[in-house]
Amino acid sequence: MFVAVFLWLVTIALFVLYLFQLHMKLYMVPWPLVLMAFNMGAAVLYVTAFITCSASVEQTSLKGTRQYNQRAAASFFSCLVMIAYGLSAFFSFQAWRGVGSNAATSQMAGGYA
Repeated sequence: MFVAVFLWLVTIALFVLYLFQLHMKLYMVPWPLVLMAFNMGAAVLYVTAFITCSASVEQTSLKGTRQYNQRAAASFFSCLVMIAYGLSAFFSFQAWRGVGSNAATSQMAGGYA
């Protein structure tokens, strides 16, 4: 529960920061690196949450009971969120690394137009 609530709050804060373009005013912060680190950390924390939720589903409990359904649903959705943060970490890594630029585009950006 801590992982879900904490990362939800931090994600909302980053969303608001980007929505109102406040990250442009804090130009000294390497935002692609910050986002990559946050997404990787979130993915790792959700891996632990997924493993914990999966291990807490009791094999002896009856399928269809409330306790079984809640733990199985928590495990399933933590897996989905883990995949989402993992993909976001991958795309943040590509943005940080600068994939998509080549010598021609970097020369055009340098003022040779």
